[in-house]
Amino acid sequence: MRIRIVDAFTDRPFGGNPAGVLLLGSGEFPPDAWMQQVAAELNLSETAFAHPLAGAPDAGWALRWFTPVTEVRLCGHATLATAHVLRTTGADAGTIRFRTAAGVLSAEAGGDGTITLDFPAAPLTPATAPDGLAEALGARTLTVLDTGPDCGDLLVEVGDEAAVRALRPDFAALVALSQRGIVVTAAARDPQCGYDFVSRGFFPAVGIDEDPVTGSAHTALAPFWSARLGRDDLTGLQASARSGLVGTRLRDDRVLLTGSAVTVVDGELHAVP
Repeated sequence: MRIRIVDAFTDRPFGGNPAGVLLLGSGEFPPDAWMQQVAAELNLSETAFAHPLAGAPDAGWALRWFTPVTEVRLCGHATLATAHVLRTTGADAGTIRFRTAAGVLSAEAGGDGTITLDFPAAPLTPATAPDGLAEALGARTLTVLDTGPDCGDLLVEVGDEAAVRALRPDFAALVALSQRGIVVTAAARDPQCGYDFVSRGFFPAVGIDEDPVTGSAHTALAPFWSARLGRDDLTGLQASARSGLVGTRLRDDRVLLTGSAVTVVDGELHAVP
C-alpha cells in the first residue's frame, strides 16, 4: 500500500505542516484501530485516509483524519495534502469533494499550483477564559472565543505579534482547558510584511503539543480578523518553527483556505490491514 508524507501550506520541503496520506481501495475504511496505529507510527499531526465513493452524488471520496492518539472531526492541512496527492498522481482532477464528519468539503487546484479548500466557517461565540489559561500560556489574554463543535478550540487574542512568537506554554496545564486545542493570535506587527495576522496552535489534548500550521483553525481566524480588519481576503502566518502561510477568503458561512503542498516521502506500507 502506498503511503506518502506531504508538507502542506508551504511551497518547500520541510516547511509547513507534514501529513500522512493513504489512498485506499474502493469500499469501506479499514478498522479504526489499524488507522490509529498507522497514525501513531507516523507520529505526525494528522494522517489522512481516503477511499473513493462509487456513484455518490455529493462527493467522490470519503476522508478521515487521525492524530497520533485520536480521530478528529476536521483537519485542513491533511485535506490539502490529500487533494495534492490526488491531483499530482492523476487519481482525481478538477474540483475534488470529500465526505467527512464535518460535512462535504471541496478542494480546487489553481493555475499557480495552489489548492483552495472550501470549509465551513467556525461559529464564534464569546467564552470565559478558563482558570489558569493566562498562566498556562504565559501571556495576558485580551479576547477568548469558542470555535464550535467541529474545531473544538478556544481562540485567544493576545497583545501583539511579539507576544504570540514568545509563547512557551505549559502543555500539561493546557490539556484540560479545551476540547481540542488553544489557538493564539494577534494582528501582524507590520501591514507590509505579507501577512495580516499571526497565530500559533497548541493541541496537547489530542497528542500534538504545537501544530506547525493548522488549516482548520483558520476557519475561526478568518471571520475573526475579517471583522476586525474590514476585509474578506486575508493571509495568516502560523508562526511555528516550520511556519506556513494560509490565504483566507470569507464567503458567507464558508471560508476558502488557499495554500501550496509538496510531497516529501512516497513509500510502501507493508503492515496492511
